[in-house]
Amino acid sequence: MKIRVSKKRYILPFLCLTSLMSLKVSSIGKKNTGVVKHTVAKAVSANAMLYDQLALGALGLSQQAYEYALAGYERLLEEGKLKNDDILSIVDFSLPSSKKRLFVIDLASGKLLFNSLVSHGRNSGKDMATNFSNSQESFQSSLGFYVTGSTYRGKHGYSLKLEGEEEGINSNAMSRGIVMHAASYVDEKLARLQGYIGRSLGCPAVPVKLHKKIISRIQNGSCLFMYSPDQNYISASKMLQHAA
Repeated sequence: MKIRVSKKRYILPFLCLTSLMSLKVSSIGKKNTGVVKHTVAKAVSANAMLYDQLALGALGLSQQAYEYALAGYERLLEEGKLKNDDILSIVDFSLPSSKKRLFVIDLASGKLLFNSLVSHGRNSGKDMATNFSNSQESFQSSLGFYVTGSTYRGKHGYSLKLEGEEEGINSNAMSRGIVMHAASYVDEKLARLQGYIGRSLGCPAVPVKLHKKIISRIQNGSCLFMYSPDQNYISASKMLQHAA
């Protein structure tokens, strides 16, 4: 005589247990997602507050430049392009070259690391940079977002490669040789004497006495934003499409 053992009675409890586990995992997933979103939102809010906390407006940095810089920084961060993601550097070309218009900010510590003079391209203007180009041999500055690369020693000494992140706006930076380097013509005494500093062939050149410290801090995957209230750039930039 064969005895049949029914397994049907085990099916319902198993399904119930599976459903409960699925609900629990789903709940944990939603909870973690919520925590991540809250953390990101909190970080974004904290970064936005730094403009006032560091009195960047009093130093001359345009609030629009800062807000645009944060928007692009967050996008590059989301795309995984930033390795040195504590650092945000802004060049504010709404200021004349005689003013300290390079701002290097440590978002993690909430400190302004450097506020320095920086040059623009000789064909971008004299004291004010008003003309910008992505073209070879234009000797003009290119606006927009860059990711810093590696350092090297060239004709200007210790220099920093810059990768333009905006197609048609600064995408030729590498092939044009647009880098950050030291220049003796980026000098406060010269600015006081003639009202403006010297100009480059398109590179953001910085003072000799500061270039090693600045380059060493921002190298290898940080965000650099070159800003101007140039409506052609602002309307064309895809990086700023989701900016407030």
